[in-house]
Amino acid sequence: MSLSPQLQELRRKISGELFFDDLIKALYATDASVYRMLPLAVAYPKDKDDIKQLIEFAKTYKTSLIPRTAGTSLAGQCVGKGIVVDVSKYFTEIIEFNEEAQTITVQPGVVRDALNNYLKPYGLFFGPNTSTSNRCMIGGMVGNNSSGTTSIQYGVTRDKVLEMHTILSDGSEVVFEELSSEAFQQKTKEVSLEGRIYKTIYSELASESVQNQITDNFPKPEIHRRNTGYAIDELIKTDVFSETTEAFNMCKLLSGSEGTLAFTTQITLKLDMLPPQESIMVAAHFSSIESCLNAVELTMKHDLYNCEMMDKTILDCTKHNKTQQENRSFIEGDPQAILMCEVRAKTKQDVSVLADKLEKAIEDSGLSYAYPKLIGNDVNKANNLRSAGLGLLGNMIGDKKSAACIEDTAVALSDLANYISEFSKLMKAYKQDAIYYAHAGAGELHLRPILNLKKSEDVVLFRKITTDVAHLVKKYNGSMSGEHGDGIVRAEFIPLMIGEANYEILKRIKTVFDADNIFNPGKIVDAFPMDKSLRYETDRVEPEIKTLLDFSASQGILRETEKCNGSGDCRKLPEFGGTMCPSYRATRNEKDTTRARANALREFLTNSDKENKFNHKELKTVFDLCLSCKACASECPSSVDVASLKAEFLYQYQKENGVSLRTKLFAYNNKLNDFGSQFPKLTNFVFSNKITSSILKKSLSIAKERSLPLLSNKSLSKQFQSIENKVDVKNKIKTIYFFNDEFLNHLDASIGMDAIQLLIALNYDVKLIKHAESGRAFLSKGLLEQAKECADKNVAIFKNEVSQATPLIGIEPSAILTFRDEYIKLADDKNSAKAIAENTFLIEEFIQQEIKQGNIKPEQFTLEAKTIMFHGHCHQKSMSNQLSSFAVLNLPKNYKVTIIPSGCCGMAGSFGYEKEHYEVSMNVGEQTLFPAVRNASKETLISANGTSCRHQIKDGTNREAKHPITILKEALV
Repeated sequence: MSLSPQLQELRRKISGELFFDDLIKALYATDASVYRMLPLAVAYPKDKDDIKQLIEFAKTYKTSLIPRTAGTSLAGQCVGKGIVVDVSKYFTEIIEFNEEAQTITVQPGVVRDALNNYLKPYGLFFGPNTSTSNRCMIGGMVGNNSSGTTSIQYGVTRDKVLEMHTILSDGSEVVFEELSSEAFQQKTKEVSLEGRIYKTIYSELASESVQNQITDNFPKPEIHRRNTGYAIDELIKTDVFSETTEAFNMCKLLSGSEGTLAFTTQITLKLDMLPPQESIMVAAHFSSIESCLNAVELTMKHDLYNCEMMDKTILDCTKHNKTQQENRSFIEGDPQAILMCEVRAKTKQDVSVLADKLEKAIEDSGLSYAYPKLIGNDVNKANNLRSAGLGLLGNMIGDKKSAACIEDTAVALSDLANYISEFSKLMKAYKQDAIYYAHAGAGELHLRPILNLKKSEDVVLFRKITTDVAHLVKKYNGSMSGEHGDGIVRAEFIPLMIGEANYEILKRIKTVFDADNIFNPGKIVDAFPMDKSLRYETDRVEPEIKTLLDFSASQGILRETEKCNGSGDCRKLPEFGGTMCPSYRATRNEKDTTRARANALREFLTNSDKENKFNHKELKTVFDLCLSCKACASECPSSVDVASLKAEFLYQYQKENGVSLRTKLFAYNNKLNDFGSQFPKLTNFVFSNKITSSILKKSLSIAKERSLPLLSNKSLSKQFQSIENKVDVKNKIKTIYFFNDEFLNHLDASIGMDAIQLLIALNYDVKLIKHAESGRAFLSKGLLEQAKECADKNVAIFKNEVSQATPLIGIEPSAILTFRDEYIKLADDKNSAKAIAENTFLIEEFIQQEIKQGNIKPEQFTLEAKTIMFHGHCHQKSMSNQLSSFAVLNLPKNYKVTIIPSGCCGMAGSFGYEKEHYEVSMNVGEQTLFPAVRNASKETLISANGTSCRHQIKDGTNREAKHPITILKEALV
């Protein structure tokens, strides 16, 4: 029966949002696990009344509610066929902070690291973390009983939860908190669902024989990372059931219950003092997994704050990710494993003593061949490298991927080496080279087999390996679910892990909480099959999808989309740095994440019956707010290149639906500027006059608030022709080819002349030959055939000119960097394109190299003091780095330069000019860039090397931004 009319009515009743269109349902059909279930609908509730309405609907129409925050669950907790209830958008408030009691009350959608940023000035923090801590949320952490790297010092989430405000399955609001034994007994007498819950808990757990049964069958108590089923082993430790002083708190049970018992709206947490400030990490290198694991116990005797492991598979993945390449500088040789051991103390002297003792212990063991000590930001870099592990596994090319099924096992530390030894033998029997990484110091390694879950034989292995590992974990009385939860993938094995009798207790507890099974069914009890509802249909015939861009590096466009494993790095907020994903930061809608775009394209390319599988309006919707910033290609650990996916999508979609006039005008702006430059004064009058510009903007749906870019009075090519034969470079250092891009030639000719005059003054022979435009505007609008024509022309022109001795230099990042990116995917002559790419540089990169070689010196520039704030172009951040611009601006001795920690400026070529995108464009600018520029003193120079960035800064702050090269040219002496 279709529930569309009933869902329409529900949509009218709630104050939040409810979606049940194909696109949104497809986006929420997956999380970070291997599972896929198409939900009935997706809700964004605004308040408790909305949640009550959803509960009533679920009961009336026999459906379910699947709670979700960031959706990074690895075990399938966030997928289901009911209504996905996403609280990440509106339940995001910090409600109350008690500094004296060291507690804080939050809604479930508060991001863990954002919470800790709030607490830092008070010297406090919420200890448990995850590798996704800059986007994971407290509700999800409570649901999974998250642990993370800090658990060896600060425990797990369950240890920190003091109080939970919940809505039960009958719609009643109940606060669960610490109760005395007397208060507990009083609760059992209440005539309500809450009363029945307490009464059932008591009747199930009061018997001594049952308590012994629980103790005998649950994981060893010294394993603090255990989340197998409901935590009834924690409840029997309280004074209600034993001779202890520990008070009963139902939050122990709800923590780790994966939203299957109640819907949580508010959580009170116990906080810890911040760890000692001084830190040193000893990164012990090992020639084998075995020697690494044998070192864990001895290192853990040194009161470590971190004890994390990475194996060679993870380390090798980091070689191919630009962001992580910068974080792996401490690696020596080719280790099979690294153990990252961190000590902390209040003073540098004390921490140095601790590190020396740890280093000596590792050295004396003879197990490690290298043990560099990392200090300061190098510790953060190493931790970032480790945190990226999950996402990096998505970089594996092809259909074989690391499968999350046995990656959450935890055993007692004394059992770890033996357990892993047996595990390795088991994997060899399956001819598996498993992956080992994460929390060695807690007895938990994220172990993953490499499987192709598109093939039925590997799906069989998926179950067999998981079953065998479950039996092995049980042999050591370990936990199958250490911190990632049971979800779908491990819930089937709970009876084995805790015994059938204990499992029946869990089922009865679930029933009393949720008699109609509306809360996240199929998880923990009455589990969905772990080898069904997989993300990919097994033994399918792969659709043949022809593209104009070359996606062969990922074995085709479909596999490019499949690299996204759902880790959600694209959901991190501006305060955590980086650029990805600017549109999500503006809207906070899952639809506008990098993950959503990759998932949506995967869904439609895989399942569409249309001849042109790109021809879906839903895809147009999901790509609409993509700014093609390219941050995902470098910041996403899986390096999913959504900018290229968008360009290909637009090309294919427009084949069927045509190209709008506005799109053509933006794409062909170089030709229009060519024409307009014949009459620059007239053109600029039309662009700047209030009446004529308003007519122009209205007719083309350009935002009325925007100023239109004005043409240079004389193009750069003409200006260069007028000086070319007059230039005499006397002590020539090098000949360079200067790329006169379309933006420079017509809009920023003065910057082009500044660059040429600067290079000549520094003794470089500048060649400017006739070439085609870069094709950037065509790429951004999906006119790939025209972009390919540009690429082929430019490759043919430059292939016999550009070399290591005669490099190609460009000013505008989005134009010159096409040689390093899109041309390789577009050009017919790929060998020449690659050769040119290797010798193509952003002008700041070139100057930075020349500074290092001693060819350009500070003495050539002014001693005048200036303060400069620099904003880097997105494409520079993705494919180059901002440090080259920083180095250029710092060349004059008394220039003080800072890089604005901004993401995308929000303009993104034509994006910010388009009427329907203006608000999002300005929102992106307001995140970091605009406030930083406004707060700068009038004497501070603002610098930006992107033409769009400079226009956006002007429109958003009324400040003029100069190109770094103009600033450097003006500094010449």
